[in-house]
Amino acid sequence: MSLALYRTYRPGRLSEVVGQEHVTEPLARALSADRIHHAYLLSGPRGCGKTSTARILARSLNCEQGPTPDPCGECQSCLDLAPNGPGSLDVIELDAASHGGVDDTRDLRERAMFAPASSRYKVYIVDEAHMVSTAGFNALLKLVEEPPEHVRFIFATTEADKVLPTIRSRTFNYTFRLVSTRVLQQHLAQVCESEGIAADPAALTLVARAAGGSVRDALSILGQLASGAGPDGLDYDSVAAQLGVTDHALVDATVEAIASGQGADLFTVIDRVVDAGHDPRRFATDLLQRLRDLIVLAAMSSEDAVALLDASDGELEVMRAQAQRFTLAELSRAADLVSEGLTSLRGATAPRLHLELLAARLLLPGADDSQAGLAVRLDRLERGGVSAAPSAAVPAAAAPAPPAPAKSTRRSEPPPAESAPAPAAAPPPPRLSDVTTATRATPPPADVPTEAPSRATASTSSEVSLSDITTMWPAVMEGLKSMSRVAWAVFSDSRPLSVSDGVLAVGIPEESKVKNARTSGHGERLRQVIIDVMHVDLQVDVVLSSSAAPTAAAAAVDVPSLDDEGAEELTGESLALRELGATVIGEIEQG
Repeated sequence: MSLALYRTYRPGRLSEVVGQEHVTEPLARALSADRIHHAYLLSGPRGCGKTSTARILARSLNCEQGPTPDPCGECQSCLDLAPNGPGSLDVIELDAASHGGVDDTRDLRERAMFAPASSRYKVYIVDEAHMVSTAGFNALLKLVEEPPEHVRFIFATTEADKVLPTIRSRTFNYTFRLVSTRVLQQHLAQVCESEGIAADPAALTLVARAAGGSVRDALSILGQLASGAGPDGLDYDSVAAQLGVTDHALVDATVEAIASGQGADLFTVIDRVVDAGHDPRRFATDLLQRLRDLIVLAAMSSEDAVALLDASDGELEVMRAQAQRFTLAELSRAADLVSEGLTSLRGATAPRLHLELLAARLLLPGADDSQAGLAVRLDRLERGGVSAAPSAAVPAAAAPAPPAPAKSTRRSEPPPAESAPAPAAAPPPPRLSDVTTATRATPPPADVPTEAPSRATASTSSEVSLSDITTMWPAVMEGLKSMSRVAWAVFSDSRPLSVSDGVLAVGIPEESKVKNARTSGHGERLRQVIIDVMHVDLQVDVVLSSSAAPTAAAAAVDVPSLDDEGAEELTGESLALRELGATVIGEIEQG
């Protein structure tokens, strides 16, 4: 029976430990200079080489030519402590999970007093050291602090924080790290070459990703796949099927559908994912990984990004083309949505439904009122021009509907003179106020620059329509809020009414706010925000208009006007009797 690959390829020298140069190189220098401490604590994730390094350190200490970072491999000690050797009486390995009690440590303390049988040092390797009980560590503390000259301790643990602080303070601490996918892939390729196994580099990349940075796990997975490999060795499709990884073709199709906004294509991909039996969470995870890679490519130069990406040359070419179809705002929003979708998929009883809802959100940034959705819409408008057609997701904002016949008219807006009825599809534009000239003549406030930004000349007022302004009005309000919260409070319930000859009429339903906007310079602040957001310079004319969005308080009250029949009587008891059908029951006298 052949040994498992992780045992066959266990390192025998510090230079053979994979991906832990920050630990092995200082240890090698210490061995060369014979500056060896009496106790070491090796910590880090599983399968990264902690126990193997402890055995190599013991072998290097007891080599006849040692201490040396390169054991000779010929002396009896080196042969006994080889990766698959029989072991040595002077190197004692203890599993703290089963030997972590106070009685075990007392026994160890007593046996440590005896000299080694045939080696230079008696080395105690305590694996899973965090499992030693507090009483056990306390019983061992004095020995670890002042051991005999012939004793060395090496503790290995995945949870260094659980080791007694007094023990940690008496040891040299070295922390191991997860190995990168690229380094793991190269190591697996060397193992396959040694074993005579044909392997597709893309397939080995999948194995390295599945291992999650653990060398031992990577070799275990490779051994499983190699044992069932066909005559052609390890190819991408068979490895992806066995590991349950989403086929990169499905991920490519998903990204392409998001980039082009083709809902039919995206839902077809989801149907293929479900029909193929892929785990929805794994599919979402793989999609999130791809979006991360695209963000790296979009944020960095292609040459610098390669070092951060775990992909073959063919995949890199595909991802470069995909990254050019998105902005950073679009990629960031998509990644956030997929990350949220992963949370909702945990334990979901209808995973397909959750995937389809996620797809709908990815396709509709126009319906997303969050800051991420707003940033995406702004990016798309900048790429397509201000005069681009408004999003279909907000048809109600594209053109304001004709105002319904009002029950009454405000005093400040007398009803217009009788004239021929206007077509229903084209309501008459709202009347501009009589203080347009005064508003324009108002000097800008101190916090608004006197010169319009140069980018305001990118388009003229004739190139922007009321539909464009209405579509971008939420963005304008966000910009105004950032500039001045007071100005935003004045215009928070405003609405663009008309644009003509470089003048934008903005309606506000409250007369006090209209006066405030005209006298305090808030209109000029609004103008500057419109320049920043839409790159167009328009004079702002603030008018009192009931067609603007009313506040909640105003919407809740129907104020009668002089045009209503019997308006002078619609107060108190008369109003209750006529409008609510109330009955007067008289006053109750208190006896």
